[in-house]
Amino acid sequence: MDNKAKSPIKKLINVTGTIIHTNFGRSLLSKEAIKNVEFACSNYINLEYNIESGQRGHRDQLTEDLVKELTGCESSIIVNNNASAVLLCLNTLAQGKEVIVSRGELVEIGGSFRIPDVMRSSGAILKEVGTTNRTYLKDYLNAINENTALLMKVHTSNYKLEGYTANVGIDEIVALGKEKNIPVMEDLGSGALIDLSKYGLPKEPIVKDSIKSGVDIVTFSGDKLLGGPQSGIIIGKEKFIKIIRNNPLMRCVRVCKMTISALEATLRMYINGKEEQIPSIAMITRPIDEIQKVAKEIATNLGLIFDDIAEVWDQEGTSQVGSGALPVESIKSWHIVIKPINMSVEKLADLYRNAEIPVIGRINEGCLLMDMRTVYDDEMQDLLEISKEVKDKICCQV
Repeated sequence: MDNKAKSPIKKLINVTGTIIHTNFGRSLLSKEAIKNVEFACSNYINLEYNIESGQRGHRDQLTEDLVKELTGCESSIIVNNNASAVLLCLNTLAQGKEVIVSRGELVEIGGSFRIPDVMRSSGAILKEVGTTNRTYLKDYLNAINENTALLMKVHTSNYKLEGYTANVGIDEIVALGKEKNIPVMEDLGSGALIDLSKYGLPKEPIVKDSIKSGVDIVTFSGDKLLGGPQSGIIIGKEKFIKIIRNNPLMRCVRVCKMTISALEATLRMYINGKEEQIPSIAMITRPIDEIQKVAKEIATNLGLIFDDIAEVWDQEGTSQVGSGALPVESIKSWHIVIKPINMSVEKLADLYRNAEIPVIGRINEGCLLMDMRTVYDDEMQDLLEISKEVKDKICCQV
């Protein structure tokens, strides 16, 4: 078949140990979300039409009630990613004015996009306070002047400072903002809607808690820890949301009906207590004994397939959430280890990567590691069939 007639989009089997892998498309959507997207794509829908009034509405209306219930906010906006959410808020509320932020929170997010660069692009003036490792409330207070538009806090979701550190809690910043009549904005990054510590994971800031503390504007991702489609969510007080929605840039960063439909279905799963069925949440919280069982079964079969070509065994290992979420925390997992005998591990990884369904693992100390946390029944047989193809190719090259 002519290559031009084939889609360049390929299914991958992700055994890297990174659950929400940016290079692989981040979070997988739930069946409910996929069904909602299919429905929206197959029909005319009320995307920007208010059925009750018969007038034009805004596309955030389709997720508004769900977001309000889950976060306690007054109003919300959906945009195409969290970087856009931050850019839009800063451009609306602080263009040409100063935004005070701790120097220790000037993070770099995926793809070398840096918070300071996003702020400058918005037209806001960055006012750094404190030092890399220690910032105090007095630093914010001393930096406030007649040109201060916002006090901003950024959750360092993709790195962690340890040791001789100090930072100012959001409650203190909110109190200072009220005292000085300056709005407070918080960028939560990953954006957890539920307390993941109940699954034995480290506690992440919960979006609802930021609203309870009195933050005026909160931004976070619709994928990552939330588990929906790639998107950015802006929530907060209605008077600010209304101004932000009227920014001309809104049209540049708005989402299509597919994103809205997928996000609406994902949020509805939280409302209905079905969050454990969202693929990202399911993988993050998957029981270790279940993963171990899968690893042992596949390792036994791979041992038979590779025979005297490679040594195969299973062992305990770790996974990571990925995409900047829980950056220094690892999750117990179970790995398959393949150690080739008469060929390089790089060549073995290359054969797996170039299979009909690419299998992407990671190389460590001369072995190919395959993390089974993200492998379920429907991919187990695929992995075995691909391994047989890899074995045949090795034999042909000997």
